[in-house]
Amino acid sequence: MSLIPNFKPGGKHGVPRNESRDPIGILVAGLNRLAQSDLIDKVGLRKQTEQAVFSVTRTGFKTMTNASRTFSKSGKSGAPGTRPVFTAGTGPFDLTPGEDEQMLVDVVSEFAAEVVRPAAAQADHDCAAPDDLLKSSLEIGLPILGLPEELGGVSEERSAMAGTLVAEALSKGDMGLAVATLAPGSVATAIGLWGTDAQQQTYLPAFIGEEVPAAALALNEPTVLFDVTTPSTTATKTADGFVLNGTKSLVARGDSAELFIVGAQLDGKPVLFLVESSTEGLSIAGDPAMGVRAASMTTLELKDVKVPADAVLGETDGSTYTECVRLSRLAWCALAIGTAQAVVDYVTPYVKEREAFGEPIAHRQSVAFMVANMAIELQGMRLLTYRAAARAAAGKDFGKEVAMARKACADHGMRIGLDGVQLLGGHGFVKEHPVERWYRDLRAIAIMEGTVLV
Repeated sequence: MSLIPNFKPGGKHGVPRNESRDPIGILVAGLNRLAQSDLIDKVGLRKQTEQAVFSVTRTGFKTMTNASRTFSKSGKSGAPGTRPVFTAGTGPFDLTPGEDEQMLVDVVSEFAAEVVRPAAAQADHDCAAPDDLLKSSLEIGLPILGLPEELGGVSEERSAMAGTLVAEALSKGDMGLAVATLAPGSVATAIGLWGTDAQQQTYLPAFIGEEVPAAALALNEPTVLFDVTTPSTTATKTADGFVLNGTKSLVARGDSAELFIVGAQLDGKPVLFLVESSTEGLSIAGDPAMGVRAASMTTLELKDVKVPADAVLGETDGSTYTECVRLSRLAWCALAIGTAQAVVDYVTPYVKEREAFGEPIAHRQSVAFMVANMAIELQGMRLLTYRAAARAAAGKDFGKEVAMARKACADHGMRIGLDGVQLLGGHGFVKEHPVERWYRDLRAIAIMEGTVLV
């Protein structure tokens, strides 16, 4: 029985559709299949399964990256790729989600509550997402959410708004697991947005199939006062391609990634490069951080890495790289909103039930005002982020909007996490309650670049 009424199988590439063509039917159908199987029991930890600790965090550098897949070259070299169309203008600015977007929120929210949230604490401890959870995220179509239908995806229009809603809903379950599940789709979305026909035909079929590769967007670097617009990683032009040198940090699931998008400086301009994990000169080290631990963060070292001339993704004038940074910051804003919402939802009933001196602590004005301020700041974060996402989806300049959203989410998100810990008192400091984990995750918003995008 369908979880969402009126959805029927069919459509191009086997994508389900309802009575009006929607871009998210595959998510609904995937969740239906998930509900009818025993995956929720396995992943939801109703039956506890063993999870090996992320080995890279303890063994240091590996001698090579994951080289299990060979991408077969295909498509027309140099020919422009397929691009998603921008959303149609709707007149006055309206932040109310459409019917399809609301269905998307409901579906992914259920997945986050039933599958992601129960696995979060153990995944944070292990610095790794459970394999069953990663597989189930593929079943509901997350890797192809941002791809146009012509490339085997599900989007008829630019899906920045849909991607924002997905990231928010998943992060309400857990930010680290949200990043782990969204990382491959972020790479696929980037290739769909900026890739040539040859790049799209070479790499995207792998993301549409059943064995979706792990992939990573690597922009962060472990340097003091790091400025994402001027990466220290360099690209030197050669007779037959480029040579990359540098170090990238906080690369999600880098130990298992088969494809990287790496940001590097080329002739004074930041440029994106596609780098396969089998390329000689790559090495991986564990990079466990204070938060977002379930995403299995790693450091990627590039030493004289040779890539072909057609490895450049998008333009070499810095415009593609700048748009990538903005879409990534938009994704992190969405992740901040979801996690902050989880904090507010957790502490609100807590302060009403927790008693001190014979009455609920919510009766104290200092507590009530703190919770109210958390809700107000959260709504401001959400409005700014949605506005930036809507402009991105419509093909309008959203640089100013995403800058304001990121500033609000970095500052207020961290404050919401801190206040959540404060409101729980001693309980806020122990792992019995998830607020301490959410606080650690929210600290990442101000420093993370790349990794995910919408």
